[in-house]
Amino acid sequence: MCYYNGCKVSRAEYIRLMGIEKEIKNLRLNRPAQSGFDYQDWPIIKPIYNSTDFIIKNVHWEYIPETIYNVDQLRAAREEFTWLNAKSENLFVNESGRISMYREGANKGRCLALSSYFFEWRHVPLIGKRGQPLKATQAIPYCITLKKPGEFFYMAGVSREWENTAMQQSADTFAIVTTAANELMEVIHNKKKRMPTILTDELAEAWLQDKLSKDDIMQIASYQYNPDEMTAWPVQKNFVHALDPTAQFEYENLPAL
Repeated sequence: MCYYNGCKVSRAEYIRLMGIEKEIKNLRLNRPAQSGFDYQDWPIIKPIYNSTDFIIKNVHWEYIPETIYNVDQLRAAREEFTWLNAKSENLFVNESGRISMYREGANKGRCLALSSYFFEWRHVPLIGKRGQPLKATQAIPYCITLKKPGEFFYMAGVSREWENTAMQQSADTFAIVTTAANELMEVIHNKKKRMPTILTDELAEAWLQDKLSKDDIMQIASYQYNPDEMTAWPVQKNFVHALDPTAQFEYENLPAL
């Protein structure tokens, strides 16, 4: 799943989408590597209701359901549940066949998470003393991004406003939508074989449109980005704390992608 993300700003000062240009200089977008399990905010694009315009804002990365009423309950729930990602297949109906907690976000809270690259782990066999592959594996982190020029791309997201009833406060929250892995991500994320739903500019605009049918939402949410337009390389295992988390790292006996 997509639990580690990065945004790296060098020259870009604007986001352009839907024929609109927005300034982004004051949005704290330079985030070399961030773990979703830090439960901090992340920059997303949200449509403005009854308008063709949009806003860019930092929103809490964790889709908090309506069954959570206070921070203590939220912290306890994190021991059992993770709401950083939302499976595209379960946006409306969960795996038990019941109404999904993400349905509200899919219907009324579709958003775009900004990203420059993300990280996933590839499980590769350890090599024995005689050079033979063992059953045991090691997890090698990879940095994945797009080949197209530009500093940002868009991941589909779903958001909702969470009400902390104990504090009488509310906050926007969101999750990144994931889909089945494409050919490249099947090799990298070879344990769960998932990937974030990365959208083309055209699909990103469509995802924000107010009146989308359930079938349209499901179709866009399950989109698999062209693997030929993606690139990936191994990084050091403690990449989150590295000065440059995207720096390529060499591992012995690592099979090629």
